[in-house]
Amino acid sequence: MTRFVRGPGRTTAAPPLRFTYPDVGATRSPALPDGYHHLRHRTPIGHGRDVFEAAGAAVTTWRMHRASGARLRSEAVRAAPGARVRVCVGVGPLEYGVPCEVVWTAYEEGRTGFAYGTLTGHPESGEEAFVVEQLPDGSVWFTVTAFSRPARWYARMAGPLVPVAQRWYARRLGRTVRRIARG
Repeated sequence: MTRFVRGPGRTTAAPPLRFTYPDVGATRSPALPDGYHHLRHRTPIGHGRDVFEAAGAAVTTWRMHRASGARLRSEAVRAAPGARVRVCVGVGPLEYGVPCEVVWTAYEEGRTGFAYGTLTGHPESGEEAFVVEQLPDGSVWFTVTAFSRPARWYARMAGPLVPVAQRWYARRLGRTVRRIARG
């Protein structure tokens, strides 16, 4: 997909979007890479197969993001490796969107989810995973795992506020998935 930059009297092809970090796919591993802020937040969702399936569908069809108040734009209906997404906040001319790409998915018997990584233009550099698991006892859990560091001057200036905002958003996503899964 070619992006275009428009300016007074010119239209040029923008440079291609690329991952902004070398550790692509690292949220699949229990050990996250050094040099980043790490986040792991786990939320109990409920119990049973129906809850697991509803939660997994909410996560992988972007419903979780949209129901949490974020706007997510993607041509993909469902998370798949290579799918590009743009997560947006704000309204009209104050809208701010950040580009990401899905780096892995899990569509397994007791585990459903995906991770996306930051692309050129994102204020952070790193990866975030959203996974729903059903344990052998039937309990269903939602986990957000992330590693990130500032990639832009304004993200560096926000300093300790960024991890606080990330934890707040992870908790919000957990509550959203629970609400959707319980119907």
